[in-house]
Amino acid sequence: MRLRRTLLALVVVLGGLVAGTSGATAAAPYCGITWGSTARTAGALSTDPLGEVRTGRHDCYDRVVFEFAGPANGYSVAYGETYTEGQGLALSPYTAGGALLSVSLRAPAYDDEHVATLPYRAGEHAATVLGYRTLRDVVFGGSYEGYTTFAVGVRARLPFRVFVLSGPGTHSRIVIDVAHRWQA
Repeated sequence: MRLRRTLLALVVVLGGLVAGTSGATAAAPYCGITWGSTARTAGALSTDPLGEVRTGRHDCYDRVVFEFAGPANGYSVAYGETYTEGQGLALSPYTAGGALLSVSLRAPAYDDEHVATLPYRAGEHAATVLGYRTLRDVVFGGSYEGYTTFAVGVRARLPFRVFVLSGPGTHSRIVIDVAHRWQA
């Protein structure tokens, strides 16, 4: 009787182990997204000014687009507190969301005569994101000595990617996509 119970217990344990290993497959990436959430940095300083900020919604991610009046490819994007350029004031009180993407663009938001090329002041909202699944806010942090800062409020710390597009014409765009979620 004791041997039967021991064998039965062994069969149950082994059956559980086999079922556990056969069902243990990695979760599929959400919409094929494999971006991650670590900091991204690339490119060089540009003198071509930022001229427009806009957002867009897609099936799997929300997007922020920064358009420049010429070739620009320098950026640094990471999760964490964002500070205004020149003054160093925290932008988190002005943003909504559960996480904050700190965006530093290596290009000015002013022209050669130091006239602003964007209609915002530091701490002002730069784009409307009402009804977006992931984006909660895009706040201008100012431009100083060729660097321009934005705080992007998002629902949570989610995967993101950053890339550069050429055009239209001589313009260029730095694009940030933030996934709606981590995995399927």
